[in-house]
Amino acid sequence: MLELNNVSFRVESEGQQKQIIRGVSLRVPDGSLVVITGPNGGGKSTLARLIAGIERPIAGQILLDGADITETTITERARLGIGFAFQQPVRFKGIRVLDLIRIAAGKRLSATDACSYLSAVGLCAREYIDREVNASLSGGELKRIEIATVLARGTKLSVFDEPEAGIDLWSFQNLIGVFEDLRRTITDSSILIISHQERILNIADEIVVIRDGVVARQGTKDEVYPQLVGTPSAVEDCIKRGPGKTEGGAQ
Repeated sequence: MLELNNVSFRVESEGQQKQIIRGVSLRVPDGSLVVITGPNGGGKSTLARLIAGIERPIAGQILLDGADITETTITERARLGIGFAFQQPVRFKGIRVLDLIRIAAGKRLSATDACSYLSAVGLCAREYIDREVNASLSGGELKRIEIATVLARGTKLSVFDEPEAGIDLWSFQNLIGVFEDLRRTITDSSILIISHQERILNIADEIVVIRDGVVARQGTKDEVYPQLVGTPSAVEDCIKRGPGKTEGGAQ
């Protein structure tokens, strides 16, 4: 289980300190799919980077299965089982898709096994397995390949930062199917997704709304989701009610 206890983060902007995350506490239980949502600029992606170890908090603790990982590096967290899929995937000139999936898995997978991960994210494996992970691939193709590497790694916690960004409608529908399959099969691992998309919110076990760097709302999907859909400003309408759980939830 992942736990954040009173985590804060700030950056220097134009000679001044700007607070991005303000005392955030939340849990991602094993076997769960948790979605973090909220308005742009609210701190969602920063929170994902703090969890992955790309950024370090200025206060608070990050725990994985009870162990304090606050000061560990991104490499150390990867070894502990935290996987991270960037909003804008990285390109690797000279590395084939097959090589990248093998690196992620940590073993020499057969081409057939590697192809199964590509198929899971809606790519025709025989067309991609030997291609380089370079500028010849579109943003949507790169996104799906990156998600395939996260699947191949079999992580304890998989963090996806806006996985729907830059992909077409067909790919997005396929992506929802991937997450639905993962949600049905995970037991001792968990998934954390940063997203605005209603269809992703709808498959969550728990939803956390982040606004201005604080947890504005959090609870089960049944508690939070109905308040987030139906109008273009649904997220804003919900979070303006102030911090805390939804009605009936614990404070």
